[in-house]
Amino acid sequence: MTVNNMADFVMPKLGADMAAGKLVAWRKKPGDVVKRGDIIADVETDKGVIEVEVFTDGVIEKFLIEPGAEVPVGTAMAIIRGEAETVPAAVVSSAVPKILPVPVPLPAPVVTVPSSAQLPSKRQRVSPAAREMAHTLGIDISTVHGTGPEGAVTREDVEHAGAFGAEEPTAEPDRLMRMRRVIAAAMSRSKREIPHYYLSESIDLHPAQIWLAARNAGRSVTERLLPGVLLLKAVALALREIPELNAQWMDEQAIPSQAIHLGVAISLRGGGLIAPAVHDADRKSLDELMRDLQDLVMRARSGGLRSSELSDPTITVTNLGERGAEAVFGVIYPPQVAIVGFGKIVERPWVVGGQVVPRPVVTATLSADHRASDGHRGGVFLAAVDRLLQEPEKL
Repeated sequence: MTVNNMADFVMPKLGADMAAGKLVAWRKKPGDVVKRGDIIADVETDKGVIEVEVFTDGVIEKFLIEPGAEVPVGTAMAIIRGEAETVPAAVVSSAVPKILPVPVPLPAPVVTVPSSAQLPSKRQRVSPAAREMAHTLGIDISTVHGTGPEGAVTREDVEHAGAFGAEEPTAEPDRLMRMRRVIAAAMSRSKREIPHYYLSESIDLHPAQIWLAARNAGRSVTERLLPGVLLLKAVALALREIPELNAQWMDEQAIPSQAIHLGVAISLRGGGLIAPAVHDADRKSLDELMRDLQDLVMRARSGGLRSSELSDPTITVTNLGERGAEAVFGVIYPPQVAIVGFGKIVERPWVVGGQVVPRPVVTATLSADHRASDGHRGGVFLAAVDRLLQEPEKL
């Protein structure tokens, strides 16, 4: 029968700083039935190897990309047909990858001429991902030495040039160096293009700590709630009141997100930073958030994150913890329009009932996009976070 209900599975954009990813392996095979959320492939990015999910139900018709290929974001990698449709078995059995491992432009035809004739200059071959990376890092692509097939310039070549200089391509930079370069490029672009404004609020955590101690009494160490989970829940609930901070800036406008997916900044062993999402944080109990957070940290540091966890965050929260500074003013991660920061908890003099008493205090900060909100609304948001933390039993 004629198949007309087809869907392309494309290389997802796992963050604003991603131009391409390397297909490491397929987790499925042609003819397999897949459901939304199934892991279909492993993709390597500068953040590590990510488990990529499929976002439609159906049957894998065929793969278009072979493992090992560097694939630009948005490129079709597989074809999935509606599960209800049928095609001849021969079609599925013959569905094997047909394209080259590295999708680069085809070389220009070469005409054989006598050796004494003057040959035209050879055009530099550059992959689309490398060209976009060079533009982002401000590198003259013509100065970059290519190490790809037939001398093609790859994204790794551009990253190397940015880290060590285009004239001396002596060694491949390691993943941490690449991650630093990509983070730097994304944050530089954010500071150039997004009109940030900054606010801070000192919050008394005495009620939260008293409640937390009572809640944790009798629990094992692995079951105890940490103060950071209360902060996350307070942020998630405050976003219900100030939804313009839970949005994405696209097509010159702020588009509010229906769900609240908190991107949690996690420091990686050996250096680097990643901010995968805790999905539907406002709808989860504190115990559920604690379990999700522990699982997310473990998988972020061991290389087991899913693509939706990197592409779904609607706002980012960074918590410096007990070994950090007292305040952090983050840089917005586009296309998000805000980032919330918490410093370490410190003991400070606090006025209660007309008397000065010692209190555990945390500094909450907001860096927000002035195109999507203003200082007044940002202040209302921080005040909401403060109010919610004064009644921890309601979180």
